[in-house]
Amino acid sequence: MPEQPLPVLETERLVLRPYSLADARRIQEMCGDEAVASTTLALPHPYPDGAAEQWISTHAESFRQGSEVTLAVTLGPGGLVVGSVALFLKPEHRRGELGYLIAKEHWNHGYCTEATRALVGFGFRVLDLNRIQATHFPRNPASGRVMQKLGMAREGLLREYVSSRGVFEDLVMYSILRPEFETAGKAG
Repeated sequence: MPEQPLPVLETERLVLRPYSLADARRIQEMCGDEAVASTTLALPHPYPDGAAEQWISTHAESFRQGSEVTLAVTLGPGGLVVGSVALFLKPEHRRGELGYLIAKEHWNHGYCTEATRALVGFGFRVLDLNRIQATHFPRNPASGRVMQKLGMAREGLLREYVSSRGVFEDLVMYSILRPEFETAGKAG
């Protein structure tokens, strides 16, 4: 992993940037929403006080170690934080796992697809990944549509693969390989 700070990525409407401690309150609001938390495996609900600050404090070191890149999704430079995108990296396999969330009041505006497309491009072009994968709960088909819009291929259903809030849940697995992403970029 390069000895550089977390990246800033810009899209037509969004800026993906490193989180700062000033974002902690906004994270608490977004992640404290049961509708958002229920679509993720990792978010506790209720979201504990102090968790956002602790989470933010891990990002720079995780990037330096080559294990993760996590960025805030904002509405333009200096704009409101509307979500989060991350790649959880396995450098030894040149693989990343995509994770994302968007605040409920910003669902259905295409922000998730726009932000994840930028991060996937960074993963392939800058981090030299070969494969990026993602999973979603079958009860959250909107997340699957984001994966499809990225050009990811559905690989299958992992039955009762995880325990979330005391319930075994299935996961739907998608992935995209570097040549597929490069081909999709030339077509679009």
